Order: sequence, then structure tokens, then C-alpha cells
Amino acid sequence: MEEISGEEVLNISVCVVVSNLSILQCIQSIIGEESYRQDTVNQWTAKIVEQALTLLVKQTKSYKYIVSCAVMQKSGAGLHTANSCYWDTVTDGSCTVKWENRTMYCVVSVFAVSLTP
Repeated sequence: MEEISGEEVLNISVCVVVSNLSILQCIQSIIGEESYRQDTVNQWTAKIVEQALTLLVKQTKSYKYIVSCAVMQKSGAGLHTANSCYWDTVTDGSCTVKWENRTMYCVVSVFAVSLTP
């Protein structure tokens, strides 16, 4: 895998791979093996999006990032999400990271929009 450094990412697919790994580590460090607790979900989601943004900006500053996070208790109910964007597919990108433990699901979506034309 290529290393991302400096102000410019030459390959958006590399950025997506690194983002996936960073987001998974972020979720694991915040939620880990915790059991689902409704009273702490808002704190978890806020921490996940804040930490994810911090990690992404450290990787490269040549993008604007949008991060969303959903945490859902495992109860047998379905969870369906969809995202759509109108952008430059050469320079912009997105990734969705799905994570789960024994009591909950976490879905984080990241959108990276290039600052350079």
C-alpha cells in the first residue's frame, strides 16, 4: 500500500483504503467490546466522527471531509442506509465502514471532496 504524505493525494483509492483502516481503528478504540447502552450512544457517535475527522485531516489536507455515524442495537431489526453524491469521480471519493460487536452495529460514511479543481 502506498503511503499518504504531504498536501496532495494522487490516488483517491489509496485514500479510501487508508480511511477504512483509520475508521475501523477509531470505532474499535471508542466502542470496542462495550455493550449497547442508549444513554452513551450520542457520546460514542460524537467521538467517532470527531476522531475520524482528526485522523483524516492528518492524512491529507487537500480534501474537505464529511463524516456520518450511525449506531444501532442488535435486535433483529433491519438497518438500511444509502448515500449519493454528484461530484468528480476522479478526484473525490467515499467509503462506508461497517463494524459490529455482540450487541450493536456501527456504520460510518466518509465523503472526501477535493479542494483542487
